[in-house]
Amino acid sequence: MRKIKNHWLAKPGYDCFGCSPTNPLGVKMEFFEDGDEIVCFWRPQEHYQGWIDTLHGGIQATLIDECASWVVFRKLQTTGMTSKLEVRYRKPVMTTDPQITIRARLREMKRNIAVIDVRIEDANGCVCAVGEANYFTFPQERAREMGFTHCETVGDELLSM
Repeated sequence: MRKIKNHWLAKPGYDCFGCSPTNPLGVKMEFFEDGDEIVCFWRPQEHYQGWIDTLHGGIQATLIDECASWVVFRKLQTTGMTSKLEVRYRKPVMTTDPQITIRARLREMKRNIAVIDVRIEDANGCVCAVGEANYFTFPQERAREMGFTHCETVGDELLSM
């Protein structure tokens, strides 16, 4: 498993709710590459709850959407935008869990649409939510106009989690 470098950090105006480490209201996600998967280990907090001790469904959808976008950045080496997002909530994600795991992988490409499967696992590894994100991917020249050149890992060393 390799940590993925956040290539947006130097971009003026960058304040993503999902992945900016400096957004005071954001979820501050970090990503790792594990074979074909992009993985995020995230700690739920009570101020993201919907019901008592239960992670809000909208926050779960955000985690799914953001992890899918990093599949586009890392695996396809471009940018894009969500064109469709479906989420199935299977069981509650508890804000009392010490950590949850979000895993995403590219299922297929349909022309310039990336179909990405994502799942949220609780601290015990049980699948709590599954999502399918369809991402409209931009051509390389459009991605460069947005400030994207490439998405790389921090180093070649394998991290154990």
